[in-house]
Amino acid sequence: MKIKFTKKRLIYNLVLSILYLTIGLEGIIYQENIRWTKYGMLSLGILYLTNSLYELKYQYLSIENGILRKNMILGFTKKINLNDIIQIKVFTDEYTLITKTNKIKIHTEIIDPKSLSELKRILSKLDLPPDKTPFQNTTIE
Repeated sequence: MKIKFTKKRLIYNLVLSILYLTIGLEGIIYQENIRWTKYGMLSLGILYLTNSLYELKYQYLSIENGILRKNMILGFTKKINLNDIIQIKVFTDEYTLITKTNKIKIHTEIIDPKSLSELKRILSKLDLPPDKTPFQNTTIE
């Protein structure tokens, strides 16, 4: 199952990448004296486009076979086994999932509302002591 980004984030990153690509290409194609900044803008546009396509395909989180994976580009993907979680901390718009050896922060403001309720449902089903989870007294459908 995938926990998706908000559409606003995906569209914003795509528009930003097109803007950088347009500025970079315009500077390279139409100006006589090409500056290094135009190549920088073009490179930044390519990086943003790559990141946008990656986020569109893989989304924010994946949960399969009891393993939660935070998808990040360039191989910086983090994994955590849901059964190994010993504590869940909530601070404003952030969940911190803690195991004995690992810690993953999940930023909830960039998660689609439907996916966020699904994530809360999954986290509420974990067998944790009441003082180690914020989902103890809540019923999430």
